[in-house]
Amino acid sequence: MSTLRARWLGSVSYREAEVLQRAIHARASDDYLLLQEHPHVYTMGSSAHPEHVLRDPASVGAELVSADRGGDVTYHGPGQLVGYPIVSLQEWRAGQRDVVAYVRKLEDVLLSVLADFGIAAVRSSGYTGVWVGDEKIAAIGVRVSRGRTRHGFALNVDPDLSMFEHIVPCGIRDRGVTSMARVLGRRVETREVVDRAVARFAEAFGYADVERHDVAWDRNRPVGHAAGIPITLSRKRPEWMRVRARMDGEFLELKRLVRDLDLHTVCEEAGCPNIYECWNDRTATFMILGDRCTRACGFCLVDTSKPLRVDTAEPQRVADAVASLGLAHAVITCVARDDLPDGGASAHAATVHAIRATSPGTAVELLISDCKGDAASLQTIFDARPDVLNHNLETVARLQRLVRPSAGYARSLSVLARAGDAGLLTKSGIMLGLGEHVDEVRAAITDLRGVGAELLTIGQYLQPSGSHLPVAKWWHPDEFAELREFAEGLGYAHVESGPLVRSSYHAREGAGRALPVG
Repeated sequence: MSTLRARWLGSVSYREAEVLQRAIHARASDDYLLLQEHPHVYTMGSSAHPEHVLRDPASVGAELVSADRGGDVTYHGPGQLVGYPIVSLQEWRAGQRDVVAYVRKLEDVLLSVLADFGIAAVRSSGYTGVWVGDEKIAAIGVRVSRGRTRHGFALNVDPDLSMFEHIVPCGIRDRGVTSMARVLGRRVETREVVDRAVARFAEAFGYADVERHDVAWDRNRPVGHAAGIPITLSRKRPEWMRVRARMDGEFLELKRLVRDLDLHTVCEEAGCPNIYECWNDRTATFMILGDRCTRACGFCLVDTSKPLRVDTAEPQRVADAVASLGLAHAVITCVARDDLPDGGASAHAATVHAIRATSPGTAVELLISDCKGDAASLQTIFDARPDVLNHNLETVARLQRLVRPSAGYARSLSVLARAGDAGLLTKSGIMLGLGEHVDEVRAAITDLRGVGAELLTIGQYLQPSGSHLPVAKWWHPDEFAELREFAEGLGYAHVESGPLVRSSYHAREGAGRALPVG
């Protein structure tokens, strides 16, 4: 049987998790088990009755969302383990899948998990889910399409059970709801439940190989070297990381143009080692929305002081620079602007439109922030129809909270999935050297491909100052070559993998491999 790719994603909004599910369901052939908690949300299944929502969800700090799973209304929230298996079901007869048998097997998984904690749970005749006496402890709602599953189960570990009082849970009026913590009379660690859920799921469905990766469990707990993971810090750059400065004519001319037009480039702001090569090739990545970022990522040199007011003339100045350089492929990135209602999305769109008006033959690549996952803001960017939509994952699941505490692994995957759903060519990038292991890197590469990313960059992290995260390892060029070969085997259209590679390195060449001709 194939490998089960189990992922603990931490706290993920219901809408983002649904986007991620759909993308993996549609684009990946691998079997996944996505595990997470959701912020407070009530979901209405395909059989839901509106009158079963007894109180305005907003009044108790919750969303109300329609879901295309079966069943009535239910609640998801902190303290509840939500599992979304995305697996291919075995054919049952005449090309059909036995969905009822699949649901019963999910119940078996949950019964086994609860038994591991000493809880004697049971099925209840005529009802789906798992019960302790007359109280429901786990709900199940699934959807099967093209032989692949979505949605799944919700196990009450230690949620706020009062949140169920504002609905008729699963449409059942004469029964209650309970949790593992209430039954046991003690606190239960979600991590322990996840461990058992992964093991029991693999056992029930016959997976001999489980590839599991988790985001960090505690935001306040040190990650990497500080957590005791053995890494070798090295401040001395190896020979393959040395770059020769070439400040000749083309470099100086582009530098003058950037200054004259009062523009910012990520080449300078982020201290890119390829600046001499790229600028001498008349290639630059323009950074819009100023040079001050609202996030303080552990790897980034960009200024984090209070942002200035948005310059509405900036998009046209970028377009003028693109025209002056005669660029066939323009790369536009930005600082994160969480202070703006749309996260800066309208500035991205305005810049694309200005470039298209001034240089209609130029391909435009946008390297965007996550806009805090806001669907409307992201859609503003997508509607501008950039030729390439780039959003960097940056690092592996375990190191996300250390490296970029204001972002998220699942959110970044969902941003790329949304862009792919909008019909855009998607691209992402990963840095190495922060304490990750090769199996974690391969998992991240696989997950990116699983949501449809076509272009990938993999490069070496460089510590920009003594106050930033240290370099844990200098990855050898041969290791980058092995990762490129691995990624190409997954079907990426183009992969740039090497010590000096950055997000926009050889961007034109990479996009040329994937963009249609003409």
